Amino acid sequence: MANKELSLKELEAKAKEIRRLIIEMLAKAGSGHPGGSLSAADLVTALYFNILRFNSQNPAWPDRDRFHMSKGHCCPLWYAVLAQVGYFPKEKLLTLRKLGSILQGHPDRVTPGIESASGSLGQGLSIALGMSLAAKMDKKDYRVYCLLGDGEVQEGNIWEAAMAASHFKSDNLCAILDFNGCQIDGKCEDIMGIQPLSAKWLAFGWNVIEIDGHNMQQILSAYNQARAVKGKPTVIIAHTIKGKGVSFMEGVVGFHGRAPTQEEAKQALKELAE
Repeated sequence: MANKELSLKELEAKAKEIRRLIIEMLAKAGSGHPGGSLSAADLVTALYFNILRFNSQNPAWPDRDRFHMSKGHCCPLWYAVLAQVGYFPKEKLLTLRKLGSILQGHPDRVTPGIESASGSLGQGLSIALGMSLAAKMDKKDYRVYCLLGDGEVQEGNIWEAAMAASHFKSDNLCAILDFNGCQIDGKCEDIMGIQPLSAKWLAFGWNVIEIDGHNMQQILSAYNQARAVKGKPTVIIAHTIKGKGVSFMEGVVGFHGRAPTQEEAKQALKELAE
């Protein structure tokens, strides 16, 4: 089961609310990663509110769809969404990175709704592939979604998993690439060029969908298209903006891993309330 599907306007409003929660959490914690959390907010919001099959009151429900955030440093986004859909009380969000909190600096299974730990970049697609293969072996119809970062796809393990997923015809697997163009050290094209991305995934035997990662209609359409594809996995290459929604964070590499100050958070929340 999942929440009642939201309209496009409701999804857009929900994503803005998620962004506000991200800013509040990071400002309270004084550390964390705003840039990629904000860039992927529309993608994860649409997934949980209109696509994913789950039961927040029974996180271990065997027939649930699986979601794995491979770029685990963006877990403030995941936590905000999990709280919104009922996995734990929203008040817990302000305990991010605190000693004894269920909300670690990177995802951990202590948090309700999280399938496996992540944060060591490059490994998430292999984990998601394992989940998708388990579904086929158990003759289950659940789907597996995996959020990747663009800097992360510089890792060789990603491409080993991509090759294996195609070989095993894992059509219940959907990778979502948050293509915001920046990583911790600078622009991806300057650190280690990853283009042509679409041609690479096609060459590895994947179905490829390219979208504007901030357009809810395109996001929902991509998820539905992926569900209909048989015989191969799908990757959604979502063109996004690092720090989306906060003017002074957008496209700024420095906000990859720096939490906003209290004054910056105040300004960001003001912008997100408009």
